[in-house]
Amino acid sequence: MKVALLYPPPWKIPEDGAAERYGVDGPPPEYKSGDLDADFYQIPYGLLQLGAEAMRAGHQVKVLNLSSFTWPKVEEILDVLDADVYGLSCWTANRRGVAIVSTAIKMRQPDARVVIGGPHATPFAKEMLAHHGAIDAVSTGESDITFLEILDAVAANKPLSGIAGTIARDGDAIVVGAKRPSVKDLDDLAPVHAYFDTHIMMTSRGCPWACTFCGAETSWGRGFRSHSNDFVLDELARSVERLPVKMIQIKDDTFTTNKKRVLELCRSIRERKLSFFWSCDTRVDLLSEELLREMRLAGCQRLSLGVESGSQRILDAIDKKFTPDEIIASTELAKKVGIKVRYYMMLGNRGETAETFRETLAFLDRARPHEYVFSCLSVYPGTRDFSEAERAGWLDREVYFKETFQELKTPFDASDEDAALMNEWFSKNSGLRPFHKPTVEEYRSVLELLGDYHAAHMDLSGALLEQGDLDGAEYHVRRALELGYPCPGLGLNALAVIASKRRDYETMKDLFMKAAKTDPQHYALIRNVNAARAWFKEGGPDKGLELTLEARHDFQLLERTVQPTLPGPLPADFATWSEPLKAEPAPHYVKTPDIEGSKRDLGSRGKLKVVS
Repeated sequence: MKVALLYPPPWKIPEDGAAERYGVDGPPPEYKSGDLDADFYQIPYGLLQLGAEAMRAGHQVKVLNLSSFTWPKVEEILDVLDADVYGLSCWTANRRGVAIVSTAIKMRQPDARVVIGGPHATPFAKEMLAHHGAIDAVSTGESDITFLEILDAVAANKPLSGIAGTIARDGDAIVVGAKRPSVKDLDDLAPVHAYFDTHIMMTSRGCPWACTFCGAETSWGRGFRSHSNDFVLDELARSVERLPVKMIQIKDDTFTTNKKRVLELCRSIRERKLSFFWSCDTRVDLLSEELLREMRLAGCQRLSLGVESGSQRILDAIDKKFTPDEIIASTELAKKVGIKVRYYMMLGNRGETAETFRETLAFLDRARPHEYVFSCLSVYPGTRDFSEAERAGWLDREVYFKETFQELKTPFDASDEDAALMNEWFSKNSGLRPFHKPTVEEYRSVLELLGDYHAAHMDLSGALLEQGDLDGAEYHVRRALELGYPCPGLGLNALAVIASKRRDYETMKDLFMKAAKTDPQHYALIRNVNAARAWFKEGGPDKGLELTLEARHDFQLLERTVQPTLPGPLPADFATWSEPLKAEPAPHYVKTPDIEGSKRDLGSRGKLKVVS
């Protein structure tokens, strides 16, 4: 069976940027560059999981990330792909693209089966089928087993209707299959990293909490399940061996739900001598000093916390079940061991007023995370916000099919005046905002607490370099490298920067060459090498020109835009089914943006009163 798993673009993206070229199928009239969060372009992990399941079952599989492809390029791909089954990942942001691509597939291959799934499709399964005749079935919730049964049905020329976990078309009827229970033992699933090279990893599913804006329960079901630590360790070992950049993003909804599990996992990472850096997302009330220390020593560099607000009234209203004091306490514990803390904040939640917004800004001044990023409330199908807005009569689900917006960003109940105030602030403060910058003294305290730990040495070296202490900075970089720093290219890059400040340009060149041979994948290194080459070409040493180099070593993923993790170029033979897809590296390197998060502000709720 030939299976194509696609992550479609949000709409028909024009090659020349002319928004009007595709009319209602093109970008929304109000769309501006930056409205889509950078994370949108990262392949959904669930699509990789389905690919691994299908490959393990013996099917031929192509997983294509088309999230930034222009429409002419998408059409070229669909002209030659020729799969038996197409599986499309549907999110609110690309719901229109899913419908458009589904129609384009059926125009070319009327007999191919088009199946969609994902967090937008699951709560809107019946509506998706009713509105889009090209879609044959929706696989709801967890699709691991359901999708394999769909493939078996297609291979046997049987109808898709009636398969547990599906809502499928049967002639003019829409048939709801039996509810599919969640996967009990996640270790039964195919190991994603045995089939795909990706810096994304999930070690668990679900979240025991139920924040009003979140749809995790709709996708995963109630509760929390995790892979065994042995399974996770094997996946980590595969990933670390194959990834050019030894950095991994653990994208569990709430990684430290089971603190004992994470403690044991971190200790096992060290016992197995797996050397890499990682980040994770979790809640402030699921941390302790012991846990954070073990996480740091196992390579955790960044901790992202869903804080949302600094106002207790808003935290209570959205059912976060923690306090601002708990947020600050956990932040201080993470700082103590040198883990960078990122806050995810929100504007426009239920109960939000100008007063609660000012409370949040004052709270940030007290809490002082290393960085924070605000987003405006998006009302997603499958959330409590959606259900309650629909019951209240100010939201009709049909707007998701009739309107062209990217996501439904709207204040839940804020006044127009308060929403305007928040939007004015947001327009000047969107994206990732750096905040707390540790001092040399703070980094010395971290090193003393952790012992002779390579990453703590690198952090201290960076602070010393910024102060102009070149000898101290060099000592700590060299010590980090001696201790097995997982990203030696960044260490050698830092030494090259130190050499440049001493005007020892021959040593600088030697260090850059060594770094490029040892560990050439890092953005800071590539940028510096290019800057130095241009400087020499212009006669920099003789003319006394300034050479600006960067010694950063923070958790900054560098990914070539390689398929399918990111929407990079496809090889010439991508449609050949005899071999698995071997994506070509992009002709240049990219890094995850310094400015992250959507720039799209809160729209007017008044436009949504469409219920008669």
